Amino acid sequence: MSEPVSDPRVQSLINQLRPGAVRAVEVIGFDGADVLVKLADAEGEKTEIGRIPRQEASTRRMEHPSELFKVGQEINAEEIGRWREGQLHLSARACEIPALRSFLLAFERGQVVAGTVSEVHNFGVFVHVDGEPDGLCTGFIRVPDLTWAWINHPSEEVEAGQRITAEVISAETRSGQVTLSLKAMQENPLIRFADQVGRVLTGPIIKIVPFGVFVQLAPDVVGSLHLSELTDEPVGTPDKLVDEGELITVKVTEVDLQRHRVRLCATGGADRT
Repeated sequence: MSEPVSDPRVQSLINQLRPGAVRAVEVIGFDGADVLVKLADAEGEKTEIGRIPRQEASTRRMEHPSELFKVGQEINAEEIGRWREGQLHLSARACEIPALRSFLLAFERGQVVAGTVSEVHNFGVFVHVDGEPDGLCTGFIRVPDLTWAWINHPSEEVEAGQRITAEVISAETRSGQVTLSLKAMQENPLIRFADQVGRVLTGPIIKIVPFGVFVQLAPDVVGSLHLSELTDEPVGTPDKLVDEGELITVKVTEVDLQRHRVRLCATGGADRT
């Protein structure tokens, strides 16, 4: 299971994604592609004017929100926050499908759920989460949340139709999506590797990038070696010095558990074979 978020910037983002209060509003007009609405203030003593940005109007395709909303229509919308000198912004799409909203509100960060992989793409994996409303696909796993291992494509880790168990990162009513992590169900391989600082190891170069190379040090453990460690000569890119698959001997200088990063340095002559 994953540990609680310690980075305040990450926690702030998660807080922003948490569902806001639902308000009953009346459509009073349009400002460009935004929907203007009227609602009672928090005390219920007077009305105020709120705004539903175009991207928050609906999950359905449309040229303009006026195709979906009429002046005088009453709808429910979720509070997003206040902008433009305190004007309240809201999301109608967050309340568009009541069954979906209820499903999403039942999740908590860290909760373990089961589901079936629906589609695998280079940017991530879509998952049918057990119990979701019919006709919808609510789960999504970003590539960095698939595994601790180094992969070139998500299809190396999962396939369509596969049953999985994953941990909830967040459930967002505005996107209608549950962000999941398979990696959170696995032990961080760097925990057991942390005592390797100072050790000299040999491994294959698995990727060459403009600033250096990545070296496979152990199963699911990859370290980075900066270009400056490869040579003292002015060279454009590392691919002029080494090749992928080439074995190289390096020294482990840092294991950063929080950033999941292993730094390496050359071992004198940086033996290569």
